[in-house]
Amino acid sequence: MEKDEKMTYDIQSDKSLGDVKIADDVVAMIAALAATEVEGVASMAGNITNELVSKLGMKKLSKGVKVDVLEGVVTVSLALNIKYDYSIVDVTARVQDRVKSAIENMTGLEVADINIRVAGVEMEQ
Repeated sequence: MEKDEKMTYDIQSDKSLGDVKIADDVVAMIAALAATEVEGVASMAGNITNELVSKLGMKKLSKGVKVDVLEGVVTVSLALNIKYDYSIVDVTARVQDRVKSAIENMTGLEVADINIRVAGVEMEQ
């Protein structure tokens, strides 16, 4: 596999219709979007927000997300900034649930682990 070639995974194979493949960047984007929708999450580490992505059309919301897929099983690692005065335990548990549900519902891949690193706490200005 060439260095510039993206990692892709089969999510459906039908001999009469063809194959459906998904790039790991897509799985990472799903994880990042799901994580940032949880109340208490300020941003992905790297400080790129949903609003900025939608305004600028950027595809790097997935910064702070690492995805590994092995035989249809996904492991996700996220680096998040949490808003001040929110329970880190509660917010991260909700993030894990939301990310797992989003990836499984959208891709059909099984999610084994969602590891979260709290990279920072953001204070309101």
